[in-house]
Amino acid sequence: MDRDHLIDLFSEFGPISLRKMFSGFGITADGVNFAMALRAGIIFRVDELTIPRYDAEGAKPFQYDTRNKTVVVNSYRHLPERLYDDPEELAEWAREAVGAAKRAAAKKSGVKKRAPKKATKSASRSATNAKPPASKKAPAKAAKGRKVASRRKSAKKRQAT
Repeated sequence: MDRDHLIDLFSEFGPISLRKMFSGFGITADGVNFAMALRAGIIFRVDELTIPRYDAEGAKPFQYDTRNKTVVVNSYRHLPERLYDDPEELAEWAREAVGAAKRAAAKKSGVKKRAPKKATKSASRSATNAKPPASKKAPAKAAKGRKVASRRKSAKKRQAT
């Protein structure tokens, strides 16, 4: 499907944004990506509230093949063929898909909270006000500093002679 055809198809729905994606376009409205137009057809976002409607129409979940397996994406369903000729009903289904996409985004943002970081040694020391142990690298640094100073002295002696 080309850009112009998709814009005409969604004319009853309202303004949409198309973004190149895979073998077609991602379709966005109200700030959420709610559909895809791929070689396989138009695929809408679904959730537990909208899946029964797609099941009643016999709409299959979106799936694709990788080298090793077939991946089934249950959160997207193929648009029933009859809706390609009915822009008014397609607009209704599209509004439901936008709602499903918004609910999914809200659920995702509520769930993804960062886990508390594990306490590090320095954080646990500061919490207990304990003195930090002597650094294991300190002797190595001091030895390196002595070596550099020793080389400088040797270089000065050679220059003096």
